[in-house]
Amino acid sequence: MDDRNGLAVPRSLQEACDPKRLALLVYDMQVGILGQIGDRDRVVDRTVEVVEAARAAGVRTFFLRHVTLPTALMGVSQLRMWRSWQRAERAADVLSPFPPDAPQTQLIPELRPTEHEAVLDKITMSAFEGTWLDIALRDCGITTVAVVGVATEIGIEPTVRHAADLGYLPVVITDACGAGDPEAGERSLATLRFAGDAFLTTTEEFREALGTG
Repeated sequence: MDDRNGLAVPRSLQEACDPKRLALLVYDMQVGILGQIGDRDRVVDRTVEVVEAARAAGVRTFFLRHVTLPTALMGVSQLRMWRSWQRAERAADVLSPFPPDAPQTQLIPELRPTEHEAVLDKITMSAFEGTWLDIALRDCGITTVAVVGVATEIGIEPTVRHAADLGYLPVVITDACGAGDPEAGERSLATLRFAGDAFLTTTEEFREALGTG
């Protein structure tokens, strides 16, 4: 551990991943989103492996879901985004794709939160914007957040960058992340690697850092 001004600055993944000060964020592993991921099975298998390792180590775990408002409540940015993603001609043609109770909005059956875990709904790409996540993490003394799930180029990159701006140490478990557009996903990982804020690692390395490998 590096030290300056009385602060312990981690050098290694193992130093950053103290289970007592680590949280796992499982990003948007939802039925309707996983259906858009080409290598779904690989992402699901690795994510399940990471979640099991986190549970074994006593790591606090939060499952994130993307939900959409009724179109009557969508504002300009929401309507514009969904008009683009749905390739709609007009804002009036936009549909709400992920209502909270819809089948496609639910977490996949392979990942069922336990009574010790929480599910957080959001309408933003960063899991920290407009949600209670930062409050909950700080109240538990969390300093490091590990992220898995989908999609790398849509929500994981902004969540990781936002986490760093808030003073967390982000850990991206790359083989437990998936992208709707693989090339865009690789660009996102390259951007995070270049920025230098995050640890980029693998499921195996993460398990070893937790002592569950």
